[in-house]
Amino acid sequence: MHVLPLGDKQSLKTDLRYARSTDDGRRSNVDNTAIGAMVTYGLGGHAFGLGYQKMSGDTGFAYLNNTDPFLVNYVQISDFGNKDEKSYQARYDYNFASIGIPGLTFMTRYLTGDNVDRGRNLSEGKEWERNTELMYVFQEGALKNLGVRWRNASVRSNFANDLDENRLIVSYTLPLL
Repeated sequence: MHVLPLGDKQSLKTDLRYARSTDDGRRSNVDNTAIGAMVTYGLGGHAFGLGYQKMSGDTGFAYLNNTDPFLVNYVQISDFGNKDEKSYQARYDYNFASIGIPGLTFMTRYLTGDNVDRGRNLSEGKEWERNTELMYVFQEGALKNLGVRWRNASVRSNFANDLDENRLIVSYTLPLL
């Protein structure tokens, strides 16, 4: 990941990723190449991002137990890492500190994926996901560093379950130094 300052309150952030997974031995058939890129333009409290991700090979993206995937389009519910899937992301973030409300942030994004190989005699797989998040972290007082986050997601697909999900996340950052 790289952030390039462009001028007064402007930046360009790039996140490029590549992962190659192959089988090792006789226990799996893993064969996947994942490439992804996310470019985000920041202007004051606004951030506008576009992402692209492509899977290729004989399988979808391979996971190791209890690890986060390395994919730019791994979001709240889906990872868009199916066999031969191509996916795109449009994202918008806003930091309300730019208008005098530090600690309050907003994010929304939309992702769509297609070209999923579903096997012989099945139509091409397609899916989309929409996420929204609103978060506030208390800046002072007895609740300082306490965060409250609401996340909402909807997923629609022609090859998996349609899902709607809401999460309420409470977090606390403990400064050690």
